[in-house]
Amino acid sequence: MKHLDELEAQSVYILREAYHGIEPLVMLWSLGKDSNVMLWLARKAFLGHVPFSVLHVDTGKKFPEMYAFRERYAEEWNLKFLREECPPVEEIDPSLPPAARSAARKTAGLKTALEKHGFRGVIAGIRRDEQATRAKERVFSPRGESGQWDFRDQPAEFWDQYKTDFPPEAHVRIHPLLHWTELDIWLYTKREGIPLISLYFAKDGKRYRSLGDQDITFPVDSNASTVDEIITELKETKVPERAGRAMDHEREDAFERLRTTGYM
Repeated sequence: MKHLDELEAQSVYILREAYHGIEPLVMLWSLGKDSNVMLWLARKAFLGHVPFSVLHVDTGKKFPEMYAFRERYAEEWNLKFLREECPPVEEIDPSLPPAARSAARKTAGLKTALEKHGFRGVIAGIRRDEQATRAKERVFSPRGESGQWDFRDQPAEFWDQYKTDFPPEAHVRIHPLLHWTELDIWLYTKREGIPLISLYFAKDGKRYRSLGDQDITFPVDSNASTVDEIITELKETKVPERAGRAMDHEREDAFERLRTTGYM
């Protein structure tokens, strides 16, 4: 429990630093386990109320259970909810592999949303242990004018000291879960009783560990049908978290290309 308390305190501190130093601010809500934990932490950080907008960049291809979850909790949590659509795949770089090209719609949709609403700070629920390219991220990560990410030009972050005094025109990504692991997410979800989408629980020997679009996300073999069983499974499994993501099985540089151009 002490470990979870430390993680919670650090994330709450990051969220408050972002709110104090960068405006206007928006939090991305993918509807999955990580962004739900992130929303929960924001509600804790600001006494039960999320003081900034919460944005779902919608591909139109999520599972029905995800949309039902969104409608219920956007209302129950009294969120300043925004939904913006993604462009069709035909408008996306055809040189990308199929699944990466489909995922890149979110990058284009986010870019349009940022231009429309003028957000300077974007809070995203990525974790370093999730994917090798994300391990290079910073908690406060400046981006180019179009959201481009240069991992070679990032501010140093030592002893929880974060740079937040960016120029007024700067676009910054904030990652309050960067130091969490998948197991941490589930342990915290259990402790806090955070709502979950049913797709995470096994049915007929399959469950989803990571949720994305229906056509590029697939379940993994599992009999874990409760949070406790998922926690036990994660302590033993050697299967990567994103094993069910088609994009992660495409050529090696596809994910890094997406991240460089602004992918979450």
